[in-house]
Amino acid sequence: MARMRKLWLLAAVFSLALNAWAADKLTAPELIALAHSHSSGLSGAISASFDAKDLKAGTAWAGLGPQFFFAIESASAPSLVIDDAAALPMQSIAGSQLWYAEAQIAPLARLHQFHYIVNGATFGGRLDMPAFGPLSYLQPGVPSGKLSDKIVHTSKIYDGMKSEYWIYVPAEYDPKTPAAVMVFQDGGGYTSREGNNPTLNVIDNLIAQKKIPVMICVFINPGDITDSPDTPTYKFVKTYSDKWGRTLKDSMRSTLYDTVSDRYVRFLRDEILADVGAKYNLRKDGYSRAITGLSSGGICSFNAAWQMPDYFSRVISWIGSFTSIQWKEDPANPDGGQDYPEKILREPKRNLRVWLQDGANDMENQKYGSWPMANIRMANALKTRDYDFRFSFGKGTHNPGQGAAEFPEEMMWLWRDYDAAKTEQQFAADPAEKDKPNFRVEIITRKAE
Repeated sequence: MARMRKLWLLAAVFSLALNAWAADKLTAPELIALAHSHSSGLSGAISASFDAKDLKAGTAWAGLGPQFFFAIESASAPSLVIDDAAALPMQSIAGSQLWYAEAQIAPLARLHQFHYIVNGATFGGRLDMPAFGPLSYLQPGVPSGKLSDKIVHTSKIYDGMKSEYWIYVPAEYDPKTPAAVMVFQDGGGYTSREGNNPTLNVIDNLIAQKKIPVMICVFINPGDITDSPDTPTYKFVKTYSDKWGRTLKDSMRSTLYDTVSDRYVRFLRDEILADVGAKYNLRKDGYSRAITGLSSGGICSFNAAWQMPDYFSRVISWIGSFTSIQWKEDPANPDGGQDYPEKILREPKRNLRVWLQDGANDMENQKYGSWPMANIRMANALKTRDYDFRFSFGKGTHNPGQGAAEFPEEMMWLWRDYDAAKTEQQFAADPAEKDKPNFRVEIITRKAE
C-alpha cells in the first residue's frame, strides 16, 4: 500500500509539472528535455511557448547558446534547413499537426537563418536568428548592476518634449572614481536581460573581465511632444507627421534622430547627462564616452559624435538609417543622412572610432533610399579617410539580431586599449582593416545582361 501511495504521489507531481510546463513559455533546453522524455505535455508546451501565428507561418524558434528548438504547424511533413545546410527531418506529435526539431547551431555570437521545405517548396523561416555566445548570458559569480526606475525629463531645448530614460549603474561603480559613460537610443529595448537583446548581461560580464571600463549607461527613449501644442517643435513635428503620414510620436523620434544638426547632442549634454552627472560621478572627456543606437538611432549616434567628437568619440550603429529621412525638412539644417558619406570625405576629419552593422536584406522604407547601400557608402568613406572603423555586413533584415549577437565583440573592439589614466587618444585605423580592399557590391536579384 505504501509503495502504491508513493507511485501515486510521483504521478501527481509529474502531472502537475506537465501542467505548469504547458502553461509557461519554456526555453529551448527545456523544450528539448521535454521532447527527449517523450512527454505527452510537449504539444501544450509548444503551444504555450510560441505564438499560434508563428507556428502556422513557420517562423517559431527558441534558442539558448548553441541549443535551438524549432516548431511548425503543418498538414504535410516539413524538413528544416539552417544556414543553407542539408535539410533536417522533423518529428511529428501524435494527434496534432505540430512538428518539431532540435539543433546545435554554430558559430555562436553570430546571426543565422532558417526555413522549411514543405511539399517541395520553401516555406516560412527567418533571416534574423541570433545565436548568442557565453558573454550574452550573465556568467557565474559576475555581480549585477542596478537599473533605475523610469525617469521622465521635460526638455527646454525641445520645447517641453517629455523623455523617458533609465540609468544603469554597474556593481563595480565607486562614487570616488569617475565612470565612463555610454548612451543608448531607443533605450527601453536594451533594458531586459531576457530575450534577444541582453545588453545588461554583456555589460556586466565585460566589466567583470576588465574588457571594458566601469561605465554608467543611460537608456533613453525618443521623446513625446503631444503635451506641448503650439510650440515651434510641436508645429515642426506635426507638419512632418502630416506630410509623411507618420504618427506624431514617430515623427518626434525622426526629428530627434534623423536630423543632421547638433541639437540632439546638446540635449544630451546640457539636459540628460547634466542631470545624470548631478547624481553620479561621470567622466567628462569624449575619450570615455560612447553612444549607440539602431536604425534612426544609429545615424543619431553617429551624428552626435560627428557634431561633438570631444563629447562622444566612440560609436556603434546597428542598421543605421543613413538615408534622406529628414533631408531639407528643416531649412536651418538641410543636410540629410544620405549626405554623411560625402561629409566624411570632404569635411575635416573627426577623431572617432565607429562600428557599423547592416544586412543585405535590410529593405526598410525604400522611398528614403537603400539602407545597405548607404551603410556600404559610409564604410568606404570611413576607410578612404583612414578612420578607425569596422563594418559588419551580414544577410539580415532591418532587425537588431545581428548587432545584438555581435554586441560583446563590438564592445570589446570599441573600448580596446582604453586607459583610465588618459583623457584622450588619437584613434588610428584598425590594423585588421587597414590593408583590406574597399567594399564592393554584386547584384544577386537580377541576372547580368
